[in-house]
Amino acid sequence: MPQPSTRYHHGNLREACLTAARELLEEGGNSELSLRAVARRAGVSATAPYRHFADREALLSGVAAEGYLELAATLAAAQPSPSTPEDLADIGIAYVRFALDHPALFRVMFAEPCDPTSPERVAATTAINEYLHRIVRQALPDSDTDSMATTLWALVHGMAFLHLDGKFDSSAPDAVAGKIHAAVRSLRA
Repeated sequence: MPQPSTRYHHGNLREACLTAARELLEEGGNSELSLRAVARRAGVSATAPYRHFADREALLSGVAAEGYLELAATLAAAQPSPSTPEDLADIGIAYVRFALDHPALFRVMFAEPCDPTSPERVAATTAINEYLHRIVRQALPDSDTDSMATTLWALVHGMAFLHLDGKFDSSAPDAVAGKIHAAVRSLRA
C-alpha cells in the first residue's frame, strides 16, 4: 500500500518557488540558492521546480523580473508625475532605498547572470527603461533624453551599490537622501 505523501500540491507552484527563492536569498544570499533548496522550502518534490524553471539561471530570471516590477512600482509611487530635477532626485532616493531595503533581490536583479531571453525579464527591464526615458522627458525636456537617462540611471545605480557595499554611509536616511539630491543637482549645474 502506498504511503501518503507529506508534500502537498501547490495551486501555484511557480509563485511558491519564486517566494521560496526570495526567502532563501534574503536569509543567506545567492550561495544558498538552488532548485533543490527552493523545492525544500516550498514543500514540494525536488523535481517540481523544473516544471517552471529549466535551471537556476531561469529561476534567478524569474526572481529578477519580480524585482523589476516591484522597483517600477516603488519609483512611480515616490514621484508619480515628475516635472523637475528635484522630482528626479526623489525617484533616485527611492531607487537607492529599494536597494537598501532588498539587498539580495537588488543584487539578483543587477549582479547575477540571468537568462537574457526570458520574456518576463525582458519585458520588465524594458518597462523600467521606458519609464526612465519618460520621466527624463517630463522633468528635463531640453536635455538629450537618451544621454540623460543613461547618466541618471548610472548615477543612482552606482550610488545604490556604493551604499550596499558600505562605501557610503547608509545608516541615516537623511544622509542618503542628501547625497543623492546633491549628486542629481550637480548634473544640472
